[in-house]
Amino acid sequence: MADRVLVTGSASGLGRAVAARFLRAGHRVLVSDVDGDRAEASANELGAQSIRLDVTDDGDWAAARDWCEREWGGLDVLVNNAGVAAGGRFEKVGIADWDWIWEINVKGVIRGCRTFVPDFKARRSGHLVNVASLAAIMNLPAMSSYNVTKAAVLSLSDTLRLELEPYGVRTTVVCPGFVRTNLNERLRSPDPAIARLMDKLMASSTVTPDDVAEQVYDAVARGRFLVLTHTDGRRSALLKRFGLTDGQVRKYWARLRGAVEKGDT
Repeated sequence: MADRVLVTGSASGLGRAVAARFLRAGHRVLVSDVDGDRAEASANELGAQSIRLDVTDDGDWAAARDWCEREWGGLDVLVNNAGVAAGGRFEKVGIADWDWIWEINVKGVIRGCRTFVPDFKARRSGHLVNVASLAAIMNLPAMSSYNVTKAAVLSLSDTLRLELEPYGVRTTVVCPGFVRTNLNERLRSPDPAIARLMDKLMASSTVTPDDVAEQVYDAVARGRFLVLTHTDGRRSALLKRFGLTDGQVRKYWARLRGAVEKGDT
C-alpha cells in the first residue's frame, strides 16, 4: 500500500481524522489547510508534516506538488477533503454564494486532481480520494448549492475512475452523511432555521470522524470506489434508486418549510 499521503483541510475534523488514521498505519502524511497555523499545530500534535494550502489557489497547489517531490520524491495518495457547507431556499442564495462554494467544493477538487494526475499517470500508480457527501445522491430541499457541488464531485470521480484506470491510478469517492465536525464554522445560509437544523443534525450524529476515516483507509487499501459511510445513508441511496424516497423527503420539507417561512414574517 502507498505510503505518501496529502490530506487537504486536515487541520481539524474529518481531514484530521483521516490524516491520523494513515499515520497510525505508518504512512507519511502531509497535513494541509487554508489556515497554516492550525495545520502546523495539528501536524505537531499528530507527528506529521504540514503546509498551508488554499485549495482555490493554483500557486499553493504547485507549492504542494513541489514539496512532495522535494521531500518525498512524489505522492501516492491525494485526499481532497477540504470543503464548505451552505444551505437555504434556492431563491435566497445569491450568486456570490454559489461562486464561493463552487470554487472550494468543486474547483478545489479539480485543481488537486489536475495537480497530481500527470505524475500519477507517469508512474502508473496513485490514488485519488475525493470527499463528496450523501447530499450528492439525496438532494434534499433548501441545500441546492451544496447538493450541486457534491454531485459534481461524485460525477468527476466516476469519470476519473474509468479514465485513469488503464494507467494504474485508482479513484475513491466518499459520501458521508452528517458527521460531528466543525464544518458549520464556515456555513453560509440566508435561512437561520436551516443553519440551526444542520447544527442539530451534526451534533446528534452517532458516526464519528474516526469512523469515516477508518472507512476511507479501508477503501484505499482495497481499491474500493464508492464509500457510503452511514448505514441509513446506504439504505436511503438504495431506496432512491427505486424512487422510494420522495414521500419521505416531502414530509421532511413540509416540516422544515414551516420553520423557515416563519423567519419571513
